Amino acid sequence: MPLVAGIDSSTQSCKIVVCDTEDGSVVREARAPHPDGTEVHPRAWWTALEEASSGLLDGVAAIAVAGQQHGMVAVDDDGAVVREALLWNDTRSADAANDLIEELGGAGAWAEAVDNVPGASLTVSKLRWFAEHEPETAARATGVMLPHDWLTWRLAGGEDEPVTDRGDASGTGYWSASGGEYRTDLLKRAFGREPRTPRVAAPAEIVGRTRAGAAIAPGTGDNMGAALGLGLRPGDAVLSLGTSGTVFAVSDTPVRDASGTVCGFADATGRYLPLVCTLNAARVLTATAAMLDTDLAGLDALALTAEPGADGLVMLPYLDGERTPALPTATGSLHGLRRENMTPTNLARAAVEGMLCGLADGLSALTDHGVPVRRVLLVGGAARSAAVRAVATTVLDVPVVVPPPAEYVALGAARQAAWALAGTAEPPTWGVSGTEVRAAPVPAPHVRERYAQTRRTVHGL
Repeated sequence: MPLVAGIDSSTQSCKIVVCDTEDGSVVREARAPHPDGTEVHPRAWWTALEEASSGLLDGVAAIAVAGQQHGMVAVDDDGAVVREALLWNDTRSADAANDLIEELGGAGAWAEAVDNVPGASLTVSKLRWFAEHEPETAARATGVMLPHDWLTWRLAGGEDEPVTDRGDASGTGYWSASGGEYRTDLLKRAFGREPRTPRVAAPAEIVGRTRAGAAIAPGTGDNMGAALGLGLRPGDAVLSLGTSGTVFAVSDTPVRDASGTVCGFADATGRYLPLVCTLNAARVLTATAAMLDTDLAGLDALALTAEPGADGLVMLPYLDGERTPALPTATGSLHGLRRENMTPTNLARAAVEGMLCGLADGLSALTDHGVPVRRVLLVGGAARSAAVRAVATTVLDVPVVVPPPAEYVALGAARQAAWALAGTAEPPTWGVSGTEVRAAPVPAPHVRERYAQTRRTVHGL
């Protein structure tokens, strides 16, 4: 059977899996690191892709890229990058987002227009910041792409028209998932003029060929790739714990949330992917472990020793500001400190609970908007933590399933590549290999209640 490759170009690294098209089994895989930071030149992604793919892609018939969402890649007439890409986790455009909301007449107007309300993460806000703060450089930019768009374009030789997909395009703030079109008026409002945008390809379209002759599928955003890799169906929700924390679900209908909590994204198949994102996820655990002079295994052991609720200790884990709720300049904080609860075990537990409570609120926001959720799939690096799994059962109201560890974003990209190769109406059916861990809810409502009360007291939300 033919082989296909899926690329996950994330914030931290480039991961590539080569899969058998028949069952999705991974034949070989590799990775290479990306530089840290909130802005990076796209050539670093290309260098990492070349390093990871060296000797890996022999015999591959099709390939696709799933990349970090929202990043602003500004290019000139020749396709040359004019400045380092601003990434999703760069919060300098928070004021620009607020200005755009006010200018259009409020958050509701944006939700009606593009199913999303601008925040610092969305590309539309970054374009406004770029135009206002770096006008001379911005004047050189005649086109804008997302990270996965740029890599797909490079894979095809960098000469043809850039393409994107509806999933990643829906996170720009100037393409509407429900309307299926670019809102060029909003693009002009943000940037002062209309830069070139990639063509939005059909979900399983072959959009080009590599120099070696492999078919190139449209690719998608990383969250859409994970949904495809996990084979999500309506009723499934994912809680993903990586650099960021996301909770999302597949829906047959679009979602518009004027509060901006739920992003009204599209998925990579023709459906929708309403999503809530927090900036602070796994790094909350690594930072707390460092503070306690231990490692993640040690943090796990400490957190499991404490009782649910950490004896009243509450952490608001806004260590890098926060996206949801929209608190870009906030800092993390500890509350409820008393002499008797100031212990390493309670601090470890409060870190895990604080990280998960924000995402549990996100899950509630999805269901409040009519998205059916019958179970939650817990994925990402932090899902390996026994403490995270235990706390998840106390703050989520539905069964928790932990799929076997895998590179689900890259697998989703590979599955899209196989779909494009097959030319079928639906993506191929691939099973998830390995043993799932299933757990029923063990409700501890006081955990979320104290978290919510603390957030209201500190931030008025």
